Formats: sequence, structure tokens, C-alpha cells
Amino acid sequence: MIRSAKEFVELRTSTNAQEYMRAATEDADLNVWLEVLREFPEMSVWVARNKTVPMEILQRLVLDPDAEVRAAVATKNKLPADLMTALAADPDDSVRERIVYNKNVRQDILQTLAQDPVVRISSAARERLSGQPD
Repeated sequence: MIRSAKEFVELRTSTNAQEYMRAATEDADLNVWLEVLREFPEMSVWVARNKTVPMEILQRLVLDPDAEVRAAVATKNKLPADLMTALAADPDDSVRERIVYNKNVRQDILQTLAQDPVVRISSAARERLSGQPD
């Protein structure tokens, strides 16, 4: 278990592969994640990529000003429909595109994205809706 924001940053920036992987796979207390976001906002994308990050943190990261962070959240398979819907309407096309490829995206969200003005997004959404390979 990751016990502090400092420990998370040390693990994430380590050149030791085992330590680096701990940052991606180990859980932490909600307060530790909040501390990372507060004290090390540049690590937000890595918080989003952690396999165990709690939903409360993902809800905050959906609102992050950095599109790379929101795109990382969009890849999470455990996202509830309300967060997927919010990200499907994101102003950044890379975030919307990640929602199209989320393995748990709902049909209604794909139908919305099939109307996206960005062709690669609308085409990919239509392909997913028709059952063609992604």
C-alpha cells in the first residue's frame, strides 16, 4: 500500500521497474490520493492511470484542466455512465476518442459520439455500434 504522496512520487519517478509498477498497481488511502493531487498536480495523469484509484478521485480528475488527465480517466473501464457521458462531451477530441474505445462504453454514448464533428471519432463510434472490429 502506498502510504504518502511523497512515496507515490518516488515510486512513479523511480528507475527501478518494480517500484515504478507499484505506483501503477498499488492502492492508497483516499487522503493520500488527495494529497498527491494537491501537492503534486503534475502527477495527476499518473494518479488516473493507477489501477486501484478510487471513484472519488476519478470524479475530480474528470474536471482536471489538463486534457491528458481527462483522457487517462476516459480509459478506465470502471467509469460509471455519468462520467463517461461527461467525457463524451469533452471539448478535447482526444478525450472523446478515448471514450469511443472504452470497452464498457454504453450504446447510447456511442450513438451520441457517432454524431461527433470529428470524423475519426464519429467513424469509430459507428464501427463500434455496427459490431465491426475497432
